[in-house]
Amino acid sequence: MKTLLIIAWRNIWRHPGRSGVLIAAIIVGLWAGVVTVGTMNGMLQQRVSYLIDSEVTHLQIHNPEFLTERLAADYIPDHDEITGWLSQDERVRSFSPRVMADGMLQSPVKTSGVRIRGIDVEQESATTTFHENMIEGEYLDAGVRNSVVMGKSLMDEHGLRIGNRIVLTFEDAQGELTSSAFNITGIFRSASTEYDDRNLLVRKSDLYGLIAETPVFHEIAVMLHNEDDATAVVDDLNEAFPEITARTWRQISPELSTLIGLGGYMLYIVTLIIMAALAFGILNTMLMALFERMREIGMLISIGMSRKGVFIMIMMESVLLTLTGTAGGFLLAWLSIGWLGRNGVNFEAFADGIAELGWDHIVYPVISTQEYVAILLVVMFVTLLASLYPAFKAIRINPLEAAKDT
Repeated sequence: MKTLLIIAWRNIWRHPGRSGVLIAAIIVGLWAGVVTVGTMNGMLQQRVSYLIDSEVTHLQIHNPEFLTERLAADYIPDHDEITGWLSQDERVRSFSPRVMADGMLQSPVKTSGVRIRGIDVEQESATTTFHENMIEGEYLDAGVRNSVVMGKSLMDEHGLRIGNRIVLTFEDAQGELTSSAFNITGIFRSASTEYDDRNLLVRKSDLYGLIAETPVFHEIAVMLHNEDDATAVVDDLNEAFPEITARTWRQISPELSTLIGLGGYMLYIVTLIIMAALAFGILNTMLMALFERMREIGMLISIGMSRKGVFIMIMMESVLLTLTGTAGGFLLAWLSIGWLGRNGVNFEAFADGIAELGWDHIVYPVISTQEYVAILLVVMFVTLLASLYPAFKAIRINPLEAAKDT
């Protein structure tokens, strides 16, 4: 076997120009494929991390009716018992009760439909990183009565600025419309323009005082020490408190969960497309080498080399040729991913469109060791498949006819 390996390696470099071109094609193809997959992974991971860390958290608790109707009257029953349970559970890192209301924002310019979120600044900051999206002013300044923070795009749409006053109208727990004036104290800009256009943040004490006579909460966002515990915690909550519905972030945002699943398949799809194109190059190179060495292979068979040995030799040539290019492609991709992972890929030219979809325009590619292994397996599979025809053709050579042809 060692002898066959040496012969196969030397055969590759009989025509260094031809072999070099194919190796270069494999290097460039794999480099492009790995970087593409890494960029897609980075986009998905950033979106998931942002969604969990800044808004959705690992799991959320609601009144089941609130999920369908979103009425102020559908608040979480016995929320003190639930928050007490969460405080005692060692799996829970932090949680933040929220008051929610859908209503209308009235300004001197126009009226817009908005979602009003009442939060506790201290608890929300300990649970999410949304406060890091503040670009101007204060995050619900406690010194201002009825403080509100708005998205930059919504502020611009209404021609507002910090210090202006707006009127919010929404339903209370009795189903009656109520209105109150709020003072703008801060501006935020998140990764999603759509979110910024639809959401306002106020202090929960200011909001539930207008909705009900006693404190009420419509949502409890929970962060865990370990995301893998989310399903177990949700099951325990739903069993302990049958009147509420607890859901993991995957249940809350199934479309993003589906995207993550598709991301794994995209690894194989992209690699297969690239290798399918390169397979024709491998096939062509091996066939040309075979036709040039018909007499030589015939002589090897004549002097006692088994046809199995010829088959293995041709397959080895293909594998060694591909592995050489794969090693170069992986090295170049690893260096590129490392640099881009630190500096990011800037899609600033498409920033507005990407923001509409909720993505950041700076993406940090990432790819795991398992994904490198998966790509390598796909490469080897395609290489072996492309080498079968030349190898089978080689073992069917008749030594006498090969000698006559030359």
